[in-house]
Amino acid sequence: MSSPEAESEPLAGPDLPAVAPQLRALRRRASLTLEAAARAAGLSPAHLSRLETGQRQPSLPMLLALARIYGTTVSELLGERVADRDAVVRAGDMEPTPAGGWTYWQAGSPGRGMQALRVHVPHGSQGDIVRVHPGEEWLYVLSGRLWLRLGDTTHRLAPGDSAHFDSLTPHRIAAQDPDGVELLFVHTLLQSPTAALCLGPTNGETP
Repeated sequence: MSSPEAESEPLAGPDLPAVAPQLRALRRRASLTLEAAARAAGLSPAHLSRLETGQRQPSLPMLLALARIYGTTVSELLGERVADRDAVVRAGDMEPTPAGGWTYWQAGSPGRGMQALRVHVPHGSQGDIVRVHPGEEWLYVLSGRLWLRLGDTTHRLAPGDSAHFDSLTPHRIAAQDPDGVELLFVHTLLQSPTAALCLGPTNGETP
């Protein structure tokens, strides 16, 4: 199984200015050395160091993995701060955030036991990424068609379809249409030393 840094990631730019300092601060708050955090995320220490110094930009799946390891949310990794946990999130307050080719909008209050996102996944953006981590995930397709691979089974989801699964099941998603896919995505935030992002080739198979 190859490491996450094998996945091509863009150099850091203006899209995620707060990620680098937040990654380092939250790792230290979790009392993790660079080596321990990198091992838990399936990264090399050198690659995690490049993320922390802003030389590389993490993908959204990698942000999700690091958030679980550090016991926080993607919002906090991105430096987003909300004073109160409002029950209602207004459409006008959902700012788009690009990460690793995906674009997502925070659709729920940060700092809770679940995180809700609206996500746009471009066609072919995920490559060979296969995710495995503790918790549960639920997704609902708003527009476009989506390939969802759970273990050895591949499902094709159309608008209005949803999926709810144990995220310890190796899973991979890919947008089938050239315009990508829009989906709602809810996942649990569990702290676990085994939380990791795994990569593996698909040998040319359908996602």
